[in-house]
Amino acid sequence: MQGQNQQQAYDRGITIFSPDGRLYQVEYAREAVKRGTASIGVRTSDGVVLVVDKRIRSPLLEGTSVEKLHKVDNHVGIASAGHVADARQLIDYARRQAQVERLRYGEPIGVEPLTKMVVDNIQQYTQVGGARPFGVALIIGGVEDGEPRLYETDPSGTPYEWKALAVGGNRNDIEDYLKEQYTEEMDLDAGVGLALSALHSVNEGGLQAEGLGVATVDVETEQYRELPVEEVRDHLTEHDLLAEENDESDDPDEE
Repeated sequence: MQGQNQQQAYDRGITIFSPDGRLYQVEYAREAVKRGTASIGVRTSDGVVLVVDKRIRSPLLEGTSVEKLHKVDNHVGIASAGHVADARQLIDYARRQAQVERLRYGEPIGVEPLTKMVVDNIQQYTQVGGARPFGVALIIGGVEDGEPRLYETDPSGTPYEWKALAVGGNRNDIEDYLKEQYTEEMDLDAGVGLALSALHSVNEGGLQAEGLGVATVDVETEQYRELPVEEVRDHLTEHDLLAEENDESDDPDEE
């Protein structure tokens, strides 16, 4: 009984390490991310690609109201997986930091400094009593000094830089596909095709353009651009990934 009580204390207290050095609440936050639908980032020689699975749950739902892609600044975009409300708070924080940088220094914020500001904010919620960690992972992609950059934020507050990655559901399977197919020489269109194909590899029956979000930030213009549904459909048709029906999401709180 005493052992069970101790286990519950480690389980409930965000500021308490377990004897083997674990913070259980952070691990639970990672599980919340896994319950969300997948988001994918790909870094190419021409820029970065962000692709998200929005999974429209009902024909009555307005698809544009499901937001998993976010413009932070002209040259930076973010894709999220996990709790939507948590993601929204972190997106707003990132946008404020980007605007502060422009007002204070008169120049756009770097992708790496922005990522570190966001993870510093995330990390504070892993060591403060009376709060819980953010149950969301972000893919931050953009162009910094003419170079494409792609980062992941973890609920522990740790940043990682990637060439290609996935967060959310089916992460391991998607990343296995990316490992096999990714090449650093691919252009932006090839990056879009790779991300869509990787998502298709874990979705039986194909994909629907209305249930996807695709955004790019290219090196030449350094501008974030979200592709319209018609253009997404063209990419799906080109790679033979288009489906007639869309799968439904299991949990309305996880995106």
